[in-house]
Amino acid sequence: MVCCRYRGRDPQRRNLRGRDCRGASGSDARGQSQAECGIKENVDYEGRPNFNGVPANKDYIAPSDAPVVRNLKKAGAIVIGLTNTPEFSFRGFTDNPLHGLTLNPWDPDITCGGSSGGAGSAVAAGIGTIAHGNDIGGSLRWPAHCNGVATIKPTQGRIPAFNGSATAERPMLAHLMSAQGPLARHVADVRLALEVMSQRDPRDPWWVPAPLVGPKPKGPIKVALAKIPDDMDVDPAVATALRRAADHLERSGYRVSEVEVPDINGVWQTWCDIITNETMVMQEAAMLKVTSEDFHKAWNGMKAKANVLDLKAWMQATAARNGHIRAWQLFFEDYPVVLAPTTVSPTPGPRDDTISAERVQEVFWGGIRFISAINVLGLPGAVVPVALHEGKPIGVQLITGRYREDLALDAAAAIEKRAGVLAHRLWETMD
Repeated sequence: MVCCRYRGRDPQRRNLRGRDCRGASGSDARGQSQAECGIKENVDYEGRPNFNGVPANKDYIAPSDAPVVRNLKKAGAIVIGLTNTPEFSFRGFTDNPLHGLTLNPWDPDITCGGSSGGAGSAVAAGIGTIAHGNDIGGSLRWPAHCNGVATIKPTQGRIPAFNGSATAERPMLAHLMSAQGPLARHVADVRLALEVMSQRDPRDPWWVPAPLVGPKPKGPIKVALAKIPDDMDVDPAVATALRRAADHLERSGYRVSEVEVPDINGVWQTWCDIITNETMVMQEAAMLKVTSEDFHKAWNGMKAKANVLDLKAWMQATAARNGHIRAWQLFFEDYPVVLAPTTVSPTPGPRDDTISAERVQEVFWGGIRFISAINVLGLPGAVVPVALHEGKPIGVQLITGRYREDLALDAAAAIEKRAGVLAHRLWETMD
């Protein structure tokens, strides 16, 4: 199982922020007491190639640490390895010609997710206390679901990002839809890592010095249990997990109602159109020269679902994004937290996105629509595991207003308190 390239340890480093990073339970079944972490191999680690899953990137040597790496090191984290990612971090399934396929520690017949699949697989298996990842279409939340761990995709601008090894600046919407973030077995560790990763770095002009804790909503917090669109085929196990998560929240003092959220279908299509067209214009030709046939199949499947935009249509799509964000912000005035699925379908096989274009669309449009849509809105979204079904983890997503990661993590912690930490059940089968 390729999930993490070992880097060794520096015994002189202190624990992250001078404290044990053991999560809410106060102990870890693996006995880890130091904040050991993995770094996704698509951000700069000084002196090493930034492969991003592509062998041809061997000459992209990092001149300095990326902001998230620098912040973790400053806080005393011990970087133990670089975690696997698909080619150009552009698939929801973690496989590449450089390191091969990353397996899911729960079951090798299901995907570990992507693109932060190496991070999710490693932290679930007990390799490190936290793992770094990033997310432009679900790449933190999808692996968290698949591997039964917790995460937060922060608001755009919360955590600084920059790669000095890059040969060009990223286009605008890539900045507005992507986020760095942590994965961990415990929600408390996700919260701590978020604080550490969020420290200022002048190399990112999009960084926002927003407070990590906002005002507490008055009275019981209202949670919208998102109604699922009629064209999404909801697996019974997913429906049961969502209801169980809602029950956990209600027993914790939240007030949960099933509500239709603003135009999730239109939001997702806007995300798909923007990210696909931006990639076609800025990156496609160069990527296709150095990537595998599997990458081409997965990429063509995504392109088939996107509308090709001319300049006018592109401007209309970016304008539509503003309207979607406004609608959601108004929705949060009544419901500060949204409880939604990560996927409505069973977790797919480890290479399902190479089967056909139709299968790619089944996964991204039919399955994980509620994940990718949140990227175009720039909103925070946490994932926390709720249950096992036939030995495979199922997580749920908690979405909140801009820079209200605290509300998402509070709700995730309430669910975790009653659902337990699923990774410990995995370890019982491994011992």
